[in-house]
Amino acid sequence: MKNNFLVGDLVELTPVNLEKELPLWEKWDHDSDYQRQLNIIPARQLSATSMKEWFEKDSPNSALFSICERKDGKTIGFVELDGYEWTARTAWVGIAIGEAEYRDKGYGTDAMNLLLKFAFRGLNMHRVNLSVFEFNKRAIRSYEKCGFKYEGTSRELIYKEDKRWDVLNMGILQRDWEFLQTLEK
Repeated sequence: MKNNFLVGDLVELTPVNLEKELPLWEKWDHDSDYQRQLNIIPARQLSATSMKEWFEKDSPNSALFSICERKDGKTIGFVELDGYEWTARTAWVGIAIGEAEYRDKGYGTDAMNLLLKFAFRGLNMHRVNLSVFEFNKRAIRSYEKCGFKYEGTSRELIYKEDKRWDVLNMGILQRDWEFLQTLEK
């Protein structure tokens, strides 16, 4: 019997399968829009070896999942809960939809809600934080749908496309996420 804890309306979160998914990560790494949204540093393509090393890092304070489209099981991105601070019960989240045709269609929002379910109900976290580039309006809308609140700005923190950009800091508390779940029923 399959565990449906990490299954949403559009996606399912699964353990990363390096053998199957490393070529996808290499492909996504060559997508300029993907790079633009994902990294604070200038775009650069990582070697398969570097990616594999990153995937295989053994961190007790991290959970990395593949985002798989439910209809055909296609891996379309990843989501990670990282930097657990067990005493404060906090963590950071990162997400990316690598397959361009799945962007801006609700897949990321569904995946983020599943990760928040994992964080709040599975790990009993109190709070989850994230940072997002001010120009990434699509991600900001998605995070707000999931219940994240704007909490501050790191002004002109990054430099991309010959311009300085702010990085927005957002967070969500367990009680706020749980309240949103009662509204959806």
